[in-house]
Amino acid sequence: MRPLTEIRIAGFGGQGVILAAAIVGKAAALFQGGYATMTQNFGPEARGGSCSAQVILSSEPILYPYVTQPDVLVVMSQEAYTRFTPELKHGGILILEQDLVRVDRFPDGARVFGVPATRLAEELGRKVVLNVVMVGFFGAVTKLLDAEALRRAVADSVPPALQKLNLEAFDQGYAYGAQAVGRLAEHGEVDSLDALEFL
Repeated sequence: MRPLTEIRIAGFGGQGVILAAAIVGKAAALFQGGYATMTQNFGPEARGGSCSAQVILSSEPILYPYVTQPDVLVVMSQEAYTRFTPELKHGGILILEQDLVRVDRFPDGARVFGVPATRLAEELGRKVVLNVVMVGFFGAVTKLLDAEALRRAVADSVPPALQKLNLEAFDQGYAYGAQAVGRLAEHGEVDSLDALEFL
C-alpha cells in the first residue's frame, strides 16, 4: 500500500456509492493491515440525489480525513463527472460508468477507464450490485489493494444471503478490469498504477 492515496467515489443515491467506499476502506484497514478514513456527502434528496464518498488509504496513520485532490476518481453519474472531474490530480485515474457518463473531454494527464458496471450487474440479475462490480474494476485497474482483501471486505459488508451474488459481482468487475489492463500490457505498458495510460 502507498503512503497516502486519496479516492473519491461519486454518483447518485441508490447506486451504493457509500457501500462501495466502505468496502474499499475496510479492505485496507481490516484485511490488509493499512489505515483508512471515509467521509460521505449526500445531496438534498437521498435516492436519486447526488452522493459522494471520500476514502483515504495509507500505510501510515492518517492525520487529515478529507480528500483535497483525488488520485483516483470513480464517477457513476453525469452530474458526478461534471462536478468532480476538475478536482482530479494531474496524472490521476478516472474510472467511469461508461453507459451513464458522457465524456466531453479527457482531463489533462488523466488515465481514463470505462466499465459498463450497470450492464454487468444486470447480467447477474440484480442491477443493485453495480457498486460491487465497480469495486472489482477499481481493484483490478489501480492495484492499490489485494484482490483477496477486497473480496473479504465485500463478503463482510453484505448480508449472508447476498454474499454469493455480491462476490460474483466483484469477480465480474475484477475480470473486466484485468482484461483492460491486459490490453494495455499487450501494447508494451507495465501492469502497475504508475504505467496505466488511456484505454
